[in-house]
Amino acid sequence: MRILDRYLAWAVMSGTLLTLAGLLPLMGVFILSDELDAIGTERYGLAEAMLFTLLSLPRYLYQLFPIATLIGALIGLGTLASRSELVAMRAAGISVGRLVRAALLGGLVLATIAVVLGELVAPIAEQRAVELRRLALSGEAAQLTPYGFWAIDDGAYVNIREIRSGTSLRDIDIYRVDAAAGTLEASHAEGARYEDGRWVLEGIALSRVDGEGVQVERVEHAEWDSMLDPGLLKVVVADPRALPVWGLYKYIRFMSVNKQDASAYEIAFWSKVLHPVLTLSMILIAIPMLLGSSRSTGMGRRMLAGILVGLVYYLVSRTFAYLALLFGMNAFLAAIAPPVLFIGAAMLLLRRVG
Repeated sequence: MRILDRYLAWAVMSGTLLTLAGLLPLMGVFILSDELDAIGTERYGLAEAMLFTLLSLPRYLYQLFPIATLIGALIGLGTLASRSELVAMRAAGISVGRLVRAALLGGLVLATIAVVLGELVAPIAEQRAVELRRLALSGEAAQLTPYGFWAIDDGAYVNIREIRSGTSLRDIDIYRVDAAAGTLEASHAEGARYEDGRWVLEGIALSRVDGEGVQVERVEHAEWDSMLDPGLLKVVVADPRALPVWGLYKYIRFMSVNKQDASAYEIAFWSKVLHPVLTLSMILIAIPMLLGSSRSTGMGRRMLAGILVGLVYYLVSRTFAYLALLFGMNAFLAAIAPPVLFIGAAMLLLRRVG
């Protein structure tokens, strides 16, 4: 039985690895095609675009891992079904539950690989990719940290806590030091917006420190002569799904303390926590699809079925995510609802074929 368990587990793993090997170059082509418009801007050439593509692949692989597991299970176990091996196992008295258990053993290994990819490899590679693209496109000194976006802007140090879009900012601190005059200016703005080719600060509190003391001034609106490009701000904003779980947790706490909306990061956090469960649920879905189909079903049809189920899952998960953002649904419920629905459907199908 142990040999049989390893045999079925390897069928799932080999099919998934084969699927990932096929998706890898396809994703690379898609990412690189998106970068074609930027090639030729400043120092961003073809070599930089290809390196950016290479560094971006781990994040996309991690996001596609559950769908790849579904397709891989259909391919690996489907090959056994086409050779009547699954039928022979059932005829020998092996229950559906035993088949599921063996397949899930392979799923556990795949889920572990996905966690390593999503928590260790992808965040580091994504951060490097964003920095590479930003420096090549703008050459400006800037960095995205858990405590906001930092940049050097014409001698001033700028900290932006919340970038809602490339043209809408919240909670901004600007520090300017004049060593020769011995003065320090610290400005805090509640927000900033980009309109008509210029930045406008709102709700400004300006503090000036010099040899005579501290002077405080409040201004409702003021034009901000900044070199920050709205396009740059869009580039440096990291996708919440690219951050590791611990990084998301710290970022959510930071945003909560500062009374900022962290809904998107909460959904990303719970989605990453539940990612292994999703990977295993895809194997549960694949087994009744195989046992309930004809042995003559070709690999092409199995792959098409896996892609369709994956698309359905993507639409369902995105729908719950948008509902959570629009109507304030609990982030944990929004993240766990799709896997629970699919696991429930898989269990019903398993009961029918078992």
